[in-house]
Amino acid sequence: MGALYVPSCHHARTKVKTGIPDGPGRHVSETPTTTMLKAAVLVLFLLAAARHGSSQSYNAMLSFGDSISDTGNLCTGTGGCPSWLSTGQPPYGNTFFRRPTGRCSDGRVVIDFLAEHFGLPLLAPSKESGVDFQKGGNMAITGATAMDLDFFKDHGLEKNIWNIASLDTQIQWFQQLTPSICVNDCKSYLNNSLFIVGEFGGNDYNAALFNGSKGMPEIKSWVPQIVHRITSGVETLIGLGAADVVVPGVLPIGCFPLYLTLYPSSNKDDYDDTGCLKSYNDLSSFHNDALKTAVSGLQTKYPGVRIMYADFYAQVVDMVRSPDRFGTHSPLIAVASVPSSSGYLETGLKYGLKVCCGAGGQGSYNYNNGKRCGTAQSSACGDPENYLVWDGIHLTDAAYSAIATGWLNGTYCSPGILH
Repeated sequence: MGALYVPSCHHARTKVKTGIPDGPGRHVSETPTTTMLKAAVLVLFLLAAARHGSSQSYNAMLSFGDSISDTGNLCTGTGGCPSWLSTGQPPYGNTFFRRPTGRCSDGRVVIDFLAEHFGLPLLAPSKESGVDFQKGGNMAITGATAMDLDFFKDHGLEKNIWNIASLDTQIQWFQQLTPSICVNDCKSYLNNSLFIVGEFGGNDYNAALFNGSKGMPEIKSWVPQIVHRITSGVETLIGLGAADVVVPGVLPIGCFPLYLTLYPSSNKDDYDDTGCLKSYNDLSSFHNDALKTAVSGLQTKYPGVRIMYADFYAQVVDMVRSPDRFGTHSPLIAVASVPSSSGYLETGLKYGLKVCCGAGGQGSYNYNNGKRCGTAQSSACGDPENYLVWDGIHLTDAAYSAIATGWLNGTYCSPGILH
């Protein structure tokens, strides 16, 4: 997604009792909550055992994309994240890293959770020096596009592209990094590595949407070119040795508070039943339908390669509609409900369209483009684990955890990464 950033409800919590005997030979009767706790711990244990007992493993993981998967490629200088980069300032990173890392989240992003699942280190940004890349690296960078700069010059949009880091450019970075990943028989080594290619396309469309000079029909006419560039990039990586490739679609941008705040409508028919803007989601769906068709073609063309379409769109729409079904501790996304450090039993997200880090309670979404997260004027919620949206255009650590699980088990990835 681009670098431009453009209602609360009461939720009852159940206090967890310890169930510990209060003295030698004395027994405390078990409460329903204690029974739930024991069952949750058992489920967690079984899931952990299944995970660590899995025979599926990878030599390395390689990632390409934009701010949805960037792990700090703008923050690799001697001074760390530059002061002008709002996503490189607190409270970004606070949930997990306790400091900003260049990730556009309060903590981790999807590729972090995938790396953790397969026992790989969190992916270092490819621009980092003095790093061991044998287990993988991340070419993704905030502001990246699928198309090269010439495409935007042809459409009079070059001033809306602030970071020249197209998919082709990232593939060049990967080729430069390859000697640090593998020395002998690289193709075989990469053949047993996991590639995540995207999402791409969000910033290509943002350049026109934020410029305001292009109508939706013209923007939609670019979809075939953008999708072709993505699939061409996938084919290039297959030629270099990729055999397990995840290709995510774009997110439902009409459900993000940035767009909902910048482009409101007085016509209720412009919104769907979840409160998202239809025309913006139609653009995302149009792109994703074309990408799914193209991925299907690649699957036929390369039967020996596992090419997986990851459905960002469907999962985020479901999370907006029913946030309580998802989250770090949601049993409905195959993650056990466990007691949190606060001593309460967590059951999933609470807020779908409300921003955690934003404008301090302003408006319906807690978003103000002049008070973006990471600036002095903004403030963050104290419970990001309950939110889907972190800063108006990116998601929370909890949301990305649930998304990674959906990709792994195949609920929102076809086929699933695990096999």
